[in-house]
Amino acid sequence: MQVVFFLLPKGETIYLSLNQTLRQGLEKMQHHRYSAVPLLDDDGHYVGSLTVADFLWYIKDSLNMNMEKISKILLQDIPRQHDNPPVSVNANVDDLLQMAMEENFIPVVDDLGIFIGIVRRREIMEYYRTHQD
Repeated sequence: MQVVFFLLPKGETIYLSLNQTLRQGLEKMQHHRYSAVPLLDDDGHYVGSLTVADFLWYIKDSLNMNMEKISKILLQDIPRQHDNPPVSVNANVDDLLQMAMEENFIPVVDDLGIFIGIVRRREIMEYYRTHQD
């Protein structure tokens, strides 16, 4: 079975852009109550995953909790501790199982590396639950 079967399309996915500010990123993640989201460049390429921990460590280490500075920091300037590697839209569901054990979501890109959505761990688990031999 192909990844596309599980795909939550980009239009239904919460993600951040490298040119958004730290404050915008925090507010969006707080509003949706996510602890990690995909991070895209201006052309829509997946560049990594941004986590709440990335924000917190950056604020602690670089800004000394100065909210005025937070409004001016771009997300591209925040070091990321860990990125969820993307898979091709042509990947097989079996390729996702190991990744899903480590991550809440798996970013999916097309043949040009453009982010097209995510596959959530929940859908992979449901697939294997319902397709037991």
